[in-house]
Amino acid sequence: MSREAVNRICAAYPGAEHSDPWGGGHDCWKVGGKMFALTAAIDPVVSVKTDSPETAQMLIDAGVAKPARYLHRSWVALPLESPEDELRHRIKVSYEIILKGLPKKTQAILVGK
Repeated sequence: MSREAVNRICAAYPGAEHSDPWGGGHDCWKVGGKMFALTAAIDPVVSVKTDSPETAQMLIDAGVAKPARYLHRSWVALPLESPEDELRHRIKVSYEIILKGLPKKTQAILVGK
């Protein structure tokens, strides 16, 4: 999957915003000001949040992901050449984790409820 395809997936989520906060060509996706996906400028990976460090470690141990550099242990980096359904699923889960962590009022505004 290409960076552009990852960006299209991320952009489709309600309230998703794109930025490059560190410069250099990163694709950082946020909802409610909180990051849910990051495509590195050089490394062909997309980093996403999991529900726990244990889940992240399971994905790493299974060879699905590697540790996400500079991010918390609950984040993993998935190669862009991973199966598309896996990337879509992990991006969706990451988005939902971040969205659910936002105040209810903010969630309602972002998803239009």
